[in-house]
Amino acid sequence: MMKEQQKSLFWVASSKKDLAGLPEEVQDVFGYALHLAQEGKKHEQAKPLKGFGGAGVLEVVEDFKGNAYRAVYTVKLGNTIYVLHCFQKKSMHGIETPKPDMDLIRERLKAAETHAKGAVK
Repeated sequence: MMKEQQKSLFWVASSKKDLAGLPEEVQDVFGYALHLAQEGKKHEQAKPLKGFGGAGVLEVVEDFKGNAYRAVYTVKLGNTIYVLHCFQKKSMHGIETPKPDMDLIRERLKAAETHAKGAVK
């Protein structure tokens, strides 16, 4: 049986720097989730992000010391996992992702789609 080729990882905008600024325990969870995504698997805490029509955009939610952290990535662009956004969710009322973060994710998804089209020539 042939081992499936691992997908590559592409960090959109400041997502890698943002991840590096999160607590180490959170970085470990998100790093593992992204590693699984590269292998075509899904982390148990990964779920489709609402508002993006289906499972193309996923978020991993990690609660650490009373704070909520999110990593958002897409698996639907060719053979690359695009990390769109890593952040600490500030608002504690409701589980909805705040609008500024959703806008940023949409913007970065467009950038990822443009990058993916350029990479596929």
